[in-house]
Amino acid sequence: MSEAKAVRLTYEDGARAVELARESVEAFVLQGQREQPGSMRDAFYARTGAFVRLQSTRGRGRMRGCAGSYRGKDQLGHAIVEAAIKAASDDTGGSELEPKELDSVLVSTYVVSGVTLTNDPVSDLELGLHGVAIDHNGHHGWLYPTIPVENDWSKERFLSRVCRKAGLSPMAWQDDDTMVTLIDGQVFRERADGGSVEQL
Repeated sequence: MSEAKAVRLTYEDGARAVELARESVEAFVLQGQREQPGSMRDAFYARTGAFVRLQSTRGRGRMRGCAGSYRGKDQLGHAIVEAAIKAASDDTGGSELEPKELDSVLVSTYVVSGVTLTNDPVSDLELGLHGVAIDHNGHHGWLYPTIPVENDWSKERFLSRVCRKAGLSPMAWQDDDTMVTLIDGQVFRERADGGSVEQL
């Protein structure tokens, strides 16, 4: 196993990350503009990866978009803006978010604090804590850390679903030439009741 340098946010930083993601989604959907992070909190200058997930509160709560990267080349503030715009666009497999949906979408951010390459994913993976990325012969896929908990998946099913998202066979994670990366981070999200941001 090899691990990257960790980045940890305070609750206040996490709440601001969600707020920035929300502002970025609204600026893109309503004006077609890219939000600027502005004067950022110190933690937002760290170069690390980030993901933004948009989930509808209507019906069965289907996902409306999820995007980001765990390979942190940009400052966190800019990574959140980019992920939010991509999640709200039609680049993530669904349709572009519409203005009328803004009030019925919950915004979640996943800020990467480290990545681990593993040769034993079943032992090393912690459900609810780790996102997972799979790389194999040019195929790449990843899934958000809260998804297996929300769907009551086992570790093996989570790994198989990431493989399928990457366009691979469900058992590709067991192949010696498949790279399995565990993504460690912090999830902050809007509460469904409209209350303060919560950290998972």
